[in-house]
Amino acid sequence: MIKTKRILTVLLEIRRSLGIPREKAVELLGRKIMVVVESSIEAKGALQWALSHNVQNQDLLILLHVTKASFKQATGTRTHKERGDPRARELVKSVKTLCQMKRPEVQVEIAVVEGKEKGPLIVEEAKKHGAELLVLGQKRRSMTRRLIMMWASNRVTGGVVEYCIQNADCMTVAVRRKSKKHGGYLITTKRHKDFWLLA
Repeated sequence: MIKTKRILTVLLEIRRSLGIPREKAVELLGRKIMVVVESSIEAKGALQWALSHNVQNQDLLILLHVTKASFKQATGTRTHKERGDPRARELVKSVKTLCQMKRPEVQVEIAVVEGKEKGPLIVEEAKKHGAELLVLGQKRRSMTRRLIMMWASNRVTGGVVEYCIQNADCMTVAVRRKSKKHGGYLITTKRHKDFWLLA
């Protein structure tokens, strides 16, 4: 780990001496990590986990927020460059500021999109941005709710998070904070369900 940091430091110094822009250096040296941003406690926990356990100095952090399409825009999608929900833009800007305060050495970008189907939209954005890691917050569902969902649809559905885990081209991690009493995080991927990470 120390050798890796030393090598990255040397590479960043070479980048500066050659005058290569930071954006290009991120493409050459770092990963693109996309975190889905919402106002929920689970999404905040996932972002905190990503910042403390995954994001490295040379990485590009992409904050994605998906809003429901307005009545007029229900068929297509819009990006944040077009008119959109001002509350969504404000939420993502405040999260970006928080990320820059906690990790000033990490480059942070914002992506706000509108659409009807949240899961497919997240997967599409991750692919479009070339994300190598997609991080989502995961809610704890009660056994009663899971049974009702299974009974109602005659199959197990996991919602947006499960859709993203199963369909994204990149590594996708769902993060849920374990109880305050026990600490750590529960991590879900394609291969692991509720893996307890003590950290």
